[in-house]
Amino acid sequence: MHCPHCRSTDTRVLDSRVSDDGAAIRRRRVCPACEKRFSTVEQVQLSVVKRSGVAEPFSREKVVAGVRKACKGRPVDEDDLARLGQSVEDTLRVSGAAEVPAPEVGLAILGPLRELDEVAYLRFASVYRAFESAGDFETEIAMLRAEREAADSTP
Repeated sequence: MHCPHCRSTDTRVLDSRVSDDGAAIRRRRVCPACEKRFSTVEQVQLSVVKRSGVAEPFSREKVVAGVRKACKGRPVDEDDLARLGQSVEDTLRVSGAAEVPAPEVGLAILGPLRELDEVAYLRFASVYRAFESAGDFETEIAMLRAEREAADSTP
């Protein structure tokens, strides 16, 4: 680890603590060369395994960009999209796996998106689940209505 103050490569760890519910380790360090202290955070790199078998680092920005397309013209702001991206990342990290198959990322998006905006959810689901007919949309809409009615009838 390079010292951010003098760029020395010889730093010493003074203290290590688990943070973010075990998802990261925060380390307090000191540089023997300049004697300044600084903190670092170590996190497991979350990777997404594509259908082709290629693994790439998880990108919250990529999730938000995909959802943004589904939300075009809808009353969804950037803060909502940022929260959804964080929720998806949190869901994937809680699984504890360092590598997540791409379809699991799509599934992690569907739940929060359905709560955020049903029209955007239908747009995203139609691409993600490869809807082939109006019947696919009708089935999904019927499921949404049934869930809403069940939620409305619960005291």
